Amino acid sequence: MKFWFDTEFYENGHTISLISIGVVAEDGREYYTETGNAPYLANTTDWLRQNVLPHLTGHELPREAIARDLVEFMGEKPEIWAYYADYDWVALCQLYGTMMDLPKGWPRFCQDVKQLAMSLGNPFLPEQQSREHHALADAKWTREAWEFLQHKAAA
Repeated sequence: MKFWFDTEFYENGHTISLISIGVVAEDGREYYTETGNAPYLANTTDWLRQNVLPHLTGHELPREAIARDLVEFMGEKPEIWAYYADYDWVALCQLYGTMMDLPKGWPRFCQDVKQLAMSLGNPFLPEQQSREHHALADAKWTREAWEFLQHKAAA
């Protein structure tokens, strides 16, 4: 089954720290949560304060609980997609330790909607109508962008 996800994170060139994660499943299910230190992390830079902090809901879980939830939500053999996926993928993998500690059956890579777009001539993607920099809203838009590109590829 396919899953589209997005994260909000703090990064400083050496560290990537998860703030929130949103996931949309191919069957329509949704998952969203924030880490226990999300308000602190989202208050560390002007950009995070302006763009991420206002969207936090207070639905916080320990990282270990998020990791367990994601295994339950995505199952044993997910196909995982994100947009400009690199840092999002690292933030997700770090929930389990190293990339080698990912759950059994999970891929060791993430499919990237931006790379898919580039392979199709880099068309303009649909504008996001929902709030940006909220992980679940961004995950929903990532799925919309993927669907748009699938239609373009089939045409």
